Amino acid sequence: MKNFKSYIPEKYKKSDFQEIEEGIYKTTSPYDDKEIFVTSLSFEMEPECFGEEDASPRNLTQIPIEGILDEFCVYVTDFYDQLNETSETICYQEFGSSDLANLQRLRTIIGKRFYAQLCDDEDEEEEEEYTMVIE
Repeated sequence: MKNFKSYIPEKYKKSDFQEIEEGIYKTTSPYDDKEIFVTSLSFEMEPECFGEEDASPRNLTQIPIEGILDEFCVYVTDFYDQLNETSETICYQEFGSSDLANLQRLRTIIGKRFYAQLCDDEDEEEEEEYTMVIE
């Protein structure tokens, strides 16, 4: 994944969203009635990278999306289906957390790459081991 940018959707202008700081908003979770923080990012998948081989805006692959969720302790709160369906290269995703610091850390990937890299493992295991890289 590369070319991370902040994305501010129209819905953030509604009264349901309160801007806390640039790109981060407080709102109600779509999964329960708890208050959470959300931020939206746009990015490009890299089909030539491990785990992103069949990736596109219509097919966000588990690797490295799951890596972002784990690395920054966030979860997906909006998939922006309509935007991703009509886009050729740019992907859109909203991330949420009950902890503001998690979203602040997530936003440090703006302007960077985030991808999975296979580990050099001598053992022939069934499951491939990989690590997440930010550069």
